[in-house]
Amino acid sequence: MNRVLAAARLHSMNPLLTVGIPWGIVTLSFVLNLAIWGVIGVGEESPGAFTGGLLSLYITVLVVFIQSVTGLMPFAMGMSLSRRTFYLGTAVAAVLTALAYGAVLSVLTSLEDATGGWGVRLDFWAPASFDVDNAALQVLVSAAPMLAAAFLGVGIGVVSKRWGPTGLWSLVAATLVVGGGLAVLVSWRRAWGDVGSWLVDQSTVTLAVTIPLALALVTAALSFAGMRRVVP
Repeated sequence: MNRVLAAARLHSMNPLLTVGIPWGIVTLSFVLNLAIWGVIGVGEESPGAFTGGLLSLYITVLVVFIQSVTGLMPFAMGMSLSRRTFYLGTAVAAVLTALAYGAVLSVLTSLEDATGGWGVRLDFWAPASFDVDNAALQVLVSAAPMLAAAFLGVGIGVVSKRWGPTGLWSLVAATLVVGGGLAVLVSWRRAWGDVGSWLVDQSTVTLAVTIPLALALVTAALSFAGMRRVVP
């Protein structure tokens, strides 16, 4: 267990990269959106309008965990940590990051609600239906997609380390083929309305907690299987 915790602590060696960059980018996005909402009056002209700027935080966390595999793993193995130990430490870091960020986002959401969207009706930190009334549930709603983003980053990092650029481009191509194929299938069946109805019928917990957690578990399992054969 001590070695797993040591592997987890490796992810905090460079807080400027692992914490500063994600929060710096999302803060910049928030300031820009706040200025737009204040100058143009989006909240007054289009009540209920929201921004997708919060996605920048999730995307940068994904990138950070890609780098955790491609950059930290060789260092960890040089310190005689096994692949399994490094993976478990990375998983612990991902869970702690998701919960900590979820808690911060819950606090920011409460402040946003209390100030009427910072005085300009801006829904940034929990847009649309992802703003729930319960603070503890808000932590889960914000943290579950963060955990999925972190494990997706780990998975991409494993692909990069094991198969290099060829593996990454193959992953991109496979994603495009699967995504495009599903889009063609739905279009052929003229089922976009049914898809939209299904999404509308789902609860916030299903969309923001259950599905992301399922994605995180699947990605975590695949990443663990792939990391066993990664060469540092």
